[in-house]
Amino acid sequence: MRWSVAIEAAGDRVLTREEIVELADAVAASGGIASGIGTTRYGARLLVEAPDRATAAELATRDFGRAVATAGLPVYPVVRTEVLGEDE
Repeated sequence: MRWSVAIEAAGDRVLTREEIVELADAVAASGGIASGIGTTRYGARLLVEAPDRATAAELATRDFGRAVATAGLPVYPVVRTEVLGEDE
């Protein structure tokens, strides 16, 4: 089943357009989009294949962490995760 997983992390400094563009490039391979320009939060919505909601969240969180590292963003704590199935 396909799942859409939104993940948002929050920190202590405002993120630039360039930083979020780097994140967008990093999540594009996962069918993702990124957000956070001009805020102290960054996030992404990723598409994953998984048998259930918990596995979808786990896979997306892993992919999100890789994308954050690839983009060179500061590692902020995740403050929101939302998982929606294709039938929702």
